[in-house]
Amino acid sequence: MRMLLWKAGWLVCVATLAMTGGVSSQEKPVFFNGKDLTGWRGLTQYWKVVDGAIVGSTEPNGLKFNTFLCSEREYGDFELSFQVRLKNGRGNSGVQIRSEIFDKEKFAVRGPQCDIGEGYWGSLYGEHFGGMMQAAPKELIAKAVKPADFNHYSIRCVGKHVTIKINGVTMVDGEFPKMPDKGIIAWQLHAGGPMEVTFKDIQFREIRPEK
Repeated sequence: MRMLLWKAGWLVCVATLAMTGGVSSQEKPVFFNGKDLTGWRGLTQYWKVVDGAIVGSTEPNGLKFNTFLCSEREYGDFELSFQVRLKNGRGNSGVQIRSEIFDKEKFAVRGPQCDIGEGYWGSLYGEHFGGMMQAAPKELIAKAVKPADFNHYSIRCVGKHVTIKINGVTMVDGEFPKMPDKGIIAWQLHAGGPMEVTFKDIQFREIRPEK
């Protein structure tokens, strides 16, 4: 009788697993799903997903403060690449790395920023974090950047080392002792006149420490 009861219980368990899709396991979180802003937070009136791209816009009135679309998760070592365009080459944006939110009402952020904007493309800037950390050479910006078109932008952050490339040209490549160990990643809309920025073809890979 005990054996029959045990078998019956086992069959119920198998049936339950079949209906629920199997044993629960931790799925690897998706950085950006290409459909909506799941996993991200910010002032949603300024951010949307269009055709698989993240689009931030302050049109038609502009904005009086910097604001960011922020990852819910924190990241340490990673590689991130994407195509980015400032509409009509106008405005200023950037990507925060290993940063933190300090004003939840405005979604204001402090930490290192990989800059996007006229004269600053590819620079590493400290947003509420001490100012310029390393400026990209002006001659490289002029050579690499297509101001009003999409540009391929890549960031690699491992330990204290950061490498930033635009269209395959290295803009920053060095060690930064004040680089935090981990933090959020965030897309920027800068204060000022109306602007629109599009981030598409977003690719992300966490770099796990070797055991």
